[in-house]
Amino acid sequence: MNNLFQKVVVAGLIQFCAIGLVNAQSKEISFYPNKPIRIINPLATGGAVDTMARMLAPSLQEILGQPIVIESKPGAGGTIGSNFVAKSAPDGYTILMVYDTFAVNPHVYKNLPFDSFKDLAPVTELVKIPLVVVAGNKLSANNLRELADLSKSKAKGINFSSGGAGSSGHLAAELLKTNLGIDMTHVPYKGGAPAITDLLGGQVDTSFQNINAVIQHVRSGKLRAIAITSDKRSPLLTTIPTLTESGITGANVYSWQAIAGPKGLPGDIKTKLSSALTAALNDKGIKDRFTDVGFEIVASTPEQFASFQATEFSRWKKIIETRGISAD
Repeated sequence: MNNLFQKVVVAGLIQFCAIGLVNAQSKEISFYPNKPIRIINPLATGGAVDTMARMLAPSLQEILGQPIVIESKPGAGGTIGSNFVAKSAPDGYTILMVYDTFAVNPHVYKNLPFDSFKDLAPVTELVKIPLVVVAGNKLSANNLRELADLSKSKAKGINFSSGGAGSSGHLAAELLKTNLGIDMTHVPYKGGAPAITDLLGGQVDTSFQNINAVIQHVRSGKLRAIAITSDKRSPLLTTIPTLTESGITGANVYSWQAIAGPKGLPGDIKTKLSSALTAALNDKGIKDRFTDVGFEIVASTPEQFASFQATEFSRWKKIIETRGISAD
């Protein structure tokens, strides 16, 4: 009888503690956020990722009722800032801007101090951005077929610039090389801006760049758009064919930007952040600004973003291994 009484008491205490823990967590989440939230930009201040964070911050601040602080921690291809967030407390007050190389970094960096999938929690994919195949004025190609013919006819072929090994622009070019059966020499830069600068200066022949980064140069005639990597033509470049229209299948590629947090981020906080980010993205002012530069709003759930990441990781694995692509 005493043993039965003891078991009942112990079971009651366990249940009481469990209820208390759940109530404490619910109370904590119900008050989230109650202090400023830091968005860590792992790249240089003033770049596309930093600009995205600063565009969203005012609306996000209004929705969540707390200051949003953008803090840049650049270096090592985004590794320093990403590792900082991966090692931060999973309380929703330190989150990370991530971008397209995030899903492929495990393939191109052999000694990452964190695991992109195990140490960071997906929150929301914000936008996807089509790439434009652009040529400098020293290259006479007006379409992909002429680009391929030039590559085959020139003794040293042609070259292309990108924002770095494993970047979306680099991987898109590798896909194109495979599809067209041509070779192009990769000239990697530390970011898209210097890659575009040397393309404008004639130091490189062609490049795959985010539409927002080159649209003004295409419109001014300084660069020539050859194709776009999106599923359909862009309203900003209605005369420029997609890769599919140009006879290249399975090569649609987007740059993208998203938000992640440290592993262990509570589901309710992820959901609240994701909902707030979706609301910010649907603000008319923001939607109009994004449309003007060619961004396509995604606003995914945490689960959808996790699935997308896994797909990107698998998609690029073979080509990275086959081409021996490395950022180390």
